[in-house]
Amino acid sequence: MLFGTTINALLIIVGAIIGRFLHNIPERMKETVMYGIGLAVMVIGIQMTFATTQIVVVIISIVLGAVIGEWLDLDEKVNRLGHWIEEKMPQSQKSPGIAQGFVTATLIFVVGSMAIIGAIDSGLRNDHDVLIMKGILDGFTSIILSSTLGVGVALASVPVFLYQGIIAMFSTQISRFVSPALLEFFIAEMTATGGLMILAIGLNLIGLTKIRVANLIPGIVVVGVVVLIINLF
Repeated sequence: MLFGTTINALLIIVGAIIGRFLHNIPERMKETVMYGIGLAVMVIGIQMTFATTQIVVVIISIVLGAVIGEWLDLDEKVNRLGHWIEEKMPQSQKSPGIAQGFVTATLIFVVGSMAIIGAIDSGLRNDHDVLIMKGILDGFTSIILSSTLGVGVALASVPVFLYQGIIAMFSTQISRFVSPALLEFFIAEMTATGGLMILAIGLNLIGLTKIRVANLIPGIVVVGVVVLIINLF
């Protein structure tokens, strides 16, 4: 049941390790590469945002998610965790911005339809093709991200494994209690809401903004609540 999820997480780690061998590129080249990654991430975010069928759901989710995130101060907690991990690492492996790499990679790898559909296929039909394909894509992406953002990208394998693993293990209950139409609605709005967060990450990477993206993450949970309320009424 967890085979596809495990492969996905391992490919992220492998990609991040490969990317670390590329981190010694000249500073000027690294800066240009960072801008290129930022622009690409922005395009991904914009494309994902167009998945919405109810833009009001996205707006409500982002706003309420931001309020919850600021109240919990998730950004500060994530950065504190990143600094703690950095202190525990060998000197040769230390890199700045572990928290940024972790949040950036986690959102890119977790948000989207392939994570949910692939995990459900793994749980219900023991079909891991979607997650393996996603793992290959995530692996190549982690190579690029870790070359500039550091080892924090590899840490994204943990939430990816937990998120997809939980969906896979509860896939039978999900298919029993959640109609295909409702699931499709949720995936579309979650993808769009996550797309806005990914767009914010891209803006941060090219230096235009300093959005505390981690404080927006509760918006993903809010999407599920809003979609459920709309479905009930």
